Amino acid sequence: MVKTNPGRFFEDYTVGETIHHAVPRTVSGGERALYHALYPARHALYSSDEFAKASGLNGSPLDDLAGFHVVFGKTVPDVSLNALANLGYAEGKFLKPIYAGDTLRTTSKVIGLKQNSNGKSGVVWVHSKGYNQRDEVVIDYKRWVMVRKRDLDAAAPETVIPDLAAVIAPQDLTIPAGLDFTNYDFALAGEPHRAADYEIGEKINHVDGVTIEEAEHMIATRLWQNTAKVHFDTSARSDGTRLIYGGHVISMARTLSFNGLANAQMIAGINAGAHANPCLSGDTVRAWSEVLDKADVDAPGVTALRLRLVATKGDSAKMELRNDEGRYLPDVLLDLDYWVLMPS
Repeated sequence: MVKTNPGRFFEDYTVGETIHHAVPRTVSGGERALYHALYPARHALYSSDEFAKASGLNGSPLDDLAGFHVVFGKTVPDVSLNALANLGYAEGKFLKPIYAGDTLRTTSKVIGLKQNSNGKSGVVWVHSKGYNQRDEVVIDYKRWVMVRKRDLDAAAPETVIPDLAAVIAPQDLTIPAGLDFTNYDFALAGEPHRAADYEIGEKINHVDGVTIEEAEHMIATRLWQNTAKVHFDTSARSDGTRLIYGGHVISMARTLSFNGLANAQMIAGINAGAHANPCLSGDTVRAWSEVLDKADVDAPGVTALRLRLVATKGDSAKMELRNDEGRYLPDVLLDLDYWVLMPS
């Protein structure tokens, strides 16, 4: 009797099914310390209990993306173990801060399927939710992945492509209870710029770069219990390389954005995200941002800023995204459209 699990392939998914992912995880200060060591994150609200308390929270939460990586990692053995690529995100909502001591688990519902024209793979859309120990949804998002077929002769399923919102309306963002930036300490935060200082259409070159190391990527992927074969096994890709986990690129770009957006403290939503080109060990990641929108929210001294965050392995000073044909430039790694909360 075979007891090992080869993971799901494209023909193993059914639209409407709900998957309860294994191995809940209790997070602690260890996750924060490792997250800050790997990226190296330094937004004040996630670095200091006292700063967070002065901003109306109970203490410093786990970084939003660290929580996202934990919730995401739970889904990998069932959704993307045999994936060729993680293609994109939509309708990502950060509903409650995650604190040390919280236990996280994840479920996913299959909401779309489409076999590729080559008959060797297909795209799977899932709606994933991360819960804490009180069964409160803390993170809610949709993503789609390209997954291999096991049996190339298996019949193609009926094509179902979900209708996903292009952007989360500002009134649908969840603001953490008690959040208050009226007494915000800009000196401690590291920069003087508030939401009013940013103009829609403004682009910000974050200047700095970080070269991706194989060892750090391996630590990060193991930390989030991400088991996708393309990240670990050089035989899983035709070129013999290990693909850098897309979330690693997201966190690196978010960290680089501190230089110019130090007061973009909390992530409230992910409108859309695409991993435009693969990232490999040795690539130097740089980042730039574009201000897309601003909105008032129901919290004292707080404004929601909608940003496009672009990670590139080229020259971030160019601040270009696509070529004349509308395709992503080859040095673009990430195109992320998201909402942040910052002092007004």
